[in-house]
Amino acid sequence: MKKELEDKHFIKKPYYPGGTKAMQEFLRKNKKYPPKALEAGIEGTVHIRYTINYKGVVVKTHVIAGLGYGCDEEAERVVRLLKFKVPRTRKVKAQFHKTVHIHFKIPPRKITQTKFVYETSESKKAEDTKNDNDSYSYQITW
Repeated sequence: MKKELEDKHFIKKPYYPGGTKAMQEFLRKNKKYPPKALEAGIEGTVHIRYTINYKGVVVKTHVIAGLGYGCDEEAERVVRLLKFKVPRTRKVKAQFHKTVHIHFKIPPRKITQTKFVYETSESKKAEDTKNDNDSYSYQITW
């Protein structure tokens, strides 16, 4: 008879459905750059340690290394939106701690073209009837 293999770990760790790449994608999509940091030109990484309860919900966050200007609060907000899958833990209600790095980089500005058209026309008098196409047009592009 073969002996049944047992798991190495008594308590299994929670995981994000889809893996690490899916979690980073979720954080990137839901993150909003704080206006204060955008005005000040702040870029960098916020390190957050968070606690996951036995149901897979993030219950506590702590900023290990922050940037300020609203980036820390935004990173905490986005991390609290995460939902994890917790495998059966043999009726043990354990909490798990993990760390994540959230990068803040100023988004590139979109180049827009503005087109102004300015037209003037004068009222026609008896003397000005000889020149019908008196109009001005200005075009400014940058």
